Amino acid sequence: MNSQKYVVVDIETTGHSPAKGDRIIQLAMVTIEQGEIVDTYTKFINPQRKIPVFIQDLTNITERDVENAEPFEAYAEEIYKQLEGAIFIAHNIHFDLPFLQAELSRAGMPKWQGLAMDTVELARLVYPTAFSYKLQDIAAEQGISLTNAHRADDDALATAELFLQAKQELAELPYDTLVLLHKRSFQLKSDLSRLLFEITQHKRNEQADRYGRFRGIPIVPKAERAQVPNDTPQKTEWRKGLETVKQEYEQRPSQVAMMAAVERAIHEQSELVIEASTGMGKTLGYLLPAAAYAKNSGKQVIISTYTTHLQDQLVSKEVKLAEEFLGANIRVALIKGLSHYIDLGRFFELLHGEDESYDETFTIMQMMVWLTSTRTGDLNELNVSSGGQLLVDKVRRSHMRKLTRLEKTVDFYEHALTEAESAHVIVTNHAFLLNPHNQKRAILKNVDAYIWDEAHQVVQAAVAHKEKTFVYTQWRYVFGQLGSYDENQLFSKFYRVAETQGFARVPELLQMESLYLKYTGLFDEITLYLAQAFQNKFHNSRTRKCASLLDELEFERERFMDFLRLLNSWIDMAQTILQKSERFTELTMNERLVLADFRYWTEEMMLKAVEFSEIFLFPKEDEVSWIEGDLRSMPTSLSLYKRPYEVASLVDNIIGEARGQKAIIWLSGTMSVPSNERFIVNQLGIPRHVPIDKFEPADQFYSGAKVYIVEDMPDIQQVSQQEYIESVADAVTQTVLVTEGRCFVLFTSQDMLRKTVDLIQDSQLLDDYMLFAQGMSSGSRMKLLKSFQRFQKSVLFGTNSFWEGVDVPGDALRAVVVVRLPFTSPEEPVFKAKSRIISKEGINPFMHYALPEAVLRLRQGFGRLIRSKKDKGLFIVLDRRIETKSYGEEFLHALPDVPIAKVSLEKMVTDIEHWYNKQG
Repeated sequence: MNSQKYVVVDIETTGHSPAKGDRIIQLAMVTIEQGEIVDTYTKFINPQRKIPVFIQDLTNITERDVENAEPFEAYAEEIYKQLEGAIFIAHNIHFDLPFLQAELSRAGMPKWQGLAMDTVELARLVYPTAFSYKLQDIAAEQGISLTNAHRADDDALATAELFLQAKQELAELPYDTLVLLHKRSFQLKSDLSRLLFEITQHKRNEQADRYGRFRGIPIVPKAERAQVPNDTPQKTEWRKGLETVKQEYEQRPSQVAMMAAVERAIHEQSELVIEASTGMGKTLGYLLPAAAYAKNSGKQVIISTYTTHLQDQLVSKEVKLAEEFLGANIRVALIKGLSHYIDLGRFFELLHGEDESYDETFTIMQMMVWLTSTRTGDLNELNVSSGGQLLVDKVRRSHMRKLTRLEKTVDFYEHALTEAESAHVIVTNHAFLLNPHNQKRAILKNVDAYIWDEAHQVVQAAVAHKEKTFVYTQWRYVFGQLGSYDENQLFSKFYRVAETQGFARVPELLQMESLYLKYTGLFDEITLYLAQAFQNKFHNSRTRKCASLLDELEFERERFMDFLRLLNSWIDMAQTILQKSERFTELTMNERLVLADFRYWTEEMMLKAVEFSEIFLFPKEDEVSWIEGDLRSMPTSLSLYKRPYEVASLVDNIIGEARGQKAIIWLSGTMSVPSNERFIVNQLGIPRHVPIDKFEPADQFYSGAKVYIVEDMPDIQQVSQQEYIESVADAVTQTVLVTEGRCFVLFTSQDMLRKTVDLIQDSQLLDDYMLFAQGMSSGSRMKLLKSFQRFQKSVLFGTNSFWEGVDVPGDALRAVVVVRLPFTSPEEPVFKAKSRIISKEGINPFMHYALPEAVLRLRQGFGRLIRSKKDKGLFIVLDRRIETKSYGEEFLHALPDVPIAKVSLEKMVTDIEHWYNKQG
């Protein structure tokens, strides 16, 4: 298996296009034989043209490095000879290989011929849950040294080590997995099929392994997924642990007081609201007494958080810390909503069908590898392409499909439920607890205490649970998957399967195509009708992306009813024929897959019909519906939404029966605002007699923080948006230069964020900095955050989701810049609808809704800055309304007791220089 010669190549260039004159400035080759690195080769190359400044900054290769080097022609022959008889390897061969071929051709050499393997494709396959596949990222995640990224010699060596490590990981996969991977590998973009063939041949006689199987698919066996039981009775005392177990533990009086309050509430089975400031150890503050109670009483505690990131952190980090204090094991179970988990039966069907695209092929291969290591079966662990996500969605567990007895024995969700039944602590998310379906689960019967962490987010989670959406492009996509008979899509395949079974003349089947053409035609008609009404309303608008309450648009309800009738008739017929299809016999695997696909898309149509009817035809009085769209792309940009006005009744339906019977504890770092203590608790429907206990961090916790209000910014309400953006870009640029990056810049509008970043990039004043912008830079919120933390000189521009829930400890974050006070736009549909209702009750919607919400968000924004007593940072507000408006004091009172300076931009920059020198 190790007899093949591989040559790993990396090049640095003056740009991306050899056809436009770009040239190689450094080339490195690492030779691998017998599974070992046997030779390295590296040369600086004179490009015979200037090296752009940004390339010099990226690679740290200067004009001086190449001035005495020879041009590529001088090295072309020895490079070519080194590659002869070898398999070419690069991290993204689609750049390195064509560029090298162009240079060889220019030097009069023949193009290199041979197999080529891409370590990006290889890493995506072998490490399907990796955060990022950039060389620097994947090397760091796999513990591979890469001191100088974007230098060919270091990059080539790191790529070689990555290749060897990934190859070894492949070799450790079970034989059955390798066979299934090799079968699909001929569809890959590089020649990994050769590598898989070699490894599979080598393992042909090693069929015994530790893996479980589901219909021949290797998966982590249940025994390895299960916890190690620890049923030995152990009296645990968290106070004793604080005193004796953790000698280096810093005693925090407020944390100890919070532990006592949590313990009291659990024992008394009472309800409690806690506001625990940043830095006082909130998670451990509730986990220690909760775990001790569970172990001592035999009852369970359930902890709910808002984000999966915090759930995973609780299980992987905080529980281990709590075990150290208690001196005892804590059995903890993590359970998420059903749709998080893989449906192995559905995956088996897809595995044995015909793939429609590269993305499908590759995602199936990634999942094959993932199933040999995942202990949770949570599909969100996977890092797949956007095209692959469509396949992932097809294999999510659904209430609509009942499992067979065999499937239940290996199913990850069923296993998670079983684990939860014997756990001391159950960790879940708000969405799981707020789903009425889950309240009937046996796992909640032995729960004695509900702890809601990030409790202020229960409001948003409840809203999301009841939200319905209608997105034009999603509907059109579903229609396109089904198609008519003539379009040779799924319906025609389904028809042919029925025909082979003698069912082709079933009346329902004959009518389905006619109904399909009718309802898709009417769908186009009513969406064009909606689009026209929307455009008429905003024909004088200066902005292109607009939103309107649905009741502000006129439309004929009967035409929408006709569409729903046609759609429901089609669904009824599809279900009837699917029931009859259960009698089909001797089906091939591809025919079974057609039936499974048709059943899946029929279920999707059922969900769409519910969305449509609830938004357009049967709105409830306590819900708001609105429409959004981009005037430049109608009707394709149309989206409609429906949400509840309030969630107190929903929360009460879930938690009401527990009141007085079990402990209910609500925790957050931001549960109140100075002028409206019960702003959040009232939204949650928490009874008025339940107190809010506040626990502050230790003295001097915020000693490293300072607030600046920039006085000479233009008044946002008195100047044009463009003028304000120009001032923001200038202020941000000067702040970044004086703090050397490490800044969050927080916006309330994606449009303003984009225009500000564009202006900063055009100025080139921050070309030395890495700029990451939400909605502009690729990747999820967590990916942007990790990228920001990885670079010393970086800036992160974010909107709503970056105001809270992200932690950047230490010197990685030096400043948070608030561009505008975080008010919701008065034209935002939900805000407008709620304001109407509040106004009818004689209440000022600004003072009792808009202002508290904005103050709360500002507090959350400040919370990003100081995460520990050692942190130092600046909180900079560019919106002068915090100083000039009467309500500005509300924002300032909500911040911790830290120095506040109202200064000009120039004075602030000077002060920051002195402040950092002093802090340093």
